[in-house]
Amino acid sequence: MGKGDLAKLKKIAVSLPFGLGSAEWEADSTQRRAAWALYVELMTRTTVQELANDAGLAREIMNSLYTLFGTTREILRDAGPDVGASQESVGGLAIAVLNQGLRPFLTRWHPLLQVWEAQRPEKMSFKEHEQQWAEEPKL
Repeated sequence: MGKGDLAKLKKIAVSLPFGLGSAEWEADSTQRRAAWALYVELMTRTTVQELANDAGLAREIMNSLYTLFGTTREILRDAGPDVGASQESVGGLAIAVLNQGLRPFLTRWHPLLQVWEAQRPEKMSFKEHEQQWAEEPKL
């Protein structure tokens, strides 16, 4: 999507992760720019890419998800109040995804992964140990 295409975008429709539903609204240029910045952040992370069983580490995925909090805050802060806070705005939807979706996910899985990581034998690789974790496929 080029700069000219972004200017043509009048209506935003999104399906939200974590079972949060979907939304559609007409957006102003501030919301369009913020939506694009959030889209780029989300779509370029390993968390949304299909990985082979032997590729990547769950810890890397968890860290990538965690950094979305800071990145989203920065995007929304830079966009200012015109990005909105209601459910019919980019700001409101981004905050809902963080607080109602990502935060509960990380709160559940982060401590479980930490406990498993602490049990890794010294001579075993992180990847090999992670692959032996019964919860790894669910994560």
